[in-house]
Amino acid sequence: MLVSAVCVWEAAIKSALGKLQVPADLPERLDEFAFERLAVTDVHAWAVRALPPLHADPFDRLLAAQALTEGASIVSADAVFDRYGITRIW
Repeated sequence: MLVSAVCVWEAAIKSALGKLQVPADLPERLDEFAFERLAVTDVHAWAVRALPPLHADPFDRLLAAQALTEGASIVSADAVFDRYGITRIW
């Protein structure tokens, strides 16, 4: 199972702002559960430009671009991903 650097980045920001509690050793925990890392590449970033303007959240738009580029599904409660034609698991 993949975990995007975008998810870790967003968790770090929200944690620093006190909006989300995450383990201090989150990267190590991902190793513990054998998640495969998905880095953000220039191809992912460039794919954002082709997305329809369905959502303003830059993290979600980058996750959508990654999923479409990689042919991956997304685990999310946010139904906006359905509108991008991404298989969403929830």
